[in-house]
Amino acid sequence: MTRWLVTGGGGMLAKDLASVLGEVWAPTRAELDITDEAQVTEAVREADVVVNCAAWTAVDDAETHEEEALRINAPVLLAKAAGRRLIHLSTDYVFSGEGTDPWPEDAPTAPVNAYGRTKLAGERAVLSHGGTVVRTAWLYGAHGPNFVATMTRLEQSHEVVNVVADQHGQPTWTRDLARRIVDLAGSGARGVFHATNSGATTWHGLAREVFRLLGADPERVRPITSAEFPRPAPRPKNSVLAHGAWGSAGLKPMRDWREALHDAWAMELSPGLSRPEPR
Repeated sequence: MTRWLVTGGGGMLAKDLASVLGEVWAPTRAELDITDEAQVTEAVREADVVVNCAAWTAVDDAETHEEEALRINAPVLLAKAAGRRLIHLSTDYVFSGEGTDPWPEDAPTAPVNAYGRTKLAGERAVLSHGGTVVRTAWLYGAHGPNFVATMTRLEQSHEVVNVVADQHGQPTWTRDLARRIVDLAGSGARGVFHATNSGATTWHGLAREVFRLLGADPERVRPITSAEFPRPAPRPKNSVLAHGAWGSAGLKPMRDWREALHDAWAMELSPGLSRPEPR
């Protein structure tokens, strides 16, 4: 029986991993500090597979707290202790976001903000010790704050919602991602993998789909530019990831984002509502 350790157990993805696996130790940040060598050594000792979901995810705050973010997002101690047993979650933010083509796994990295720099440092630490990097993006699910939940709430309180329409990416259901991580661990493959639901949209397109699922008029979602919604940390315009590495693991890329969203909606996001047919 495989013994799993999932760090960052209080997070959205870690909770779905625990649900998919059943038998797993998923300590929260209070229960396991990945910057404490003694704690990390003890925690990793009995694990066959370690999945690092612990992360500093406050993208804007990282601009002024980069050193603090680096201590968490570059898990040097975990990489050393776990080695090839480690699967580390990373992000589309390691890329510049330029162009329009999907980013392959071996594309040059060039993060545009502090969060991306700290996550890239984490990738390098993990890969240098033989671990595996799984880049993902635009996560949503039942167990934490996320864009889909925000749009669901705003539909109830706002007649019109303005949403950025010039950032492109792939909405990804954490339960689909959890299943794919389990598949990857079972395959024995190593390296860098892009794990997002397939296809692509914008934040505006995703918001419109959420309104449609709610039975609301998608025209209530108005498109705006990134310049009209300034943030402390710049965001990449093109976060669409290619999925070529899955062939080496004998696995297909993850399914289309719309199909995943509709299943998530029916199963856990809004089970009291009827499920429209995917378009």
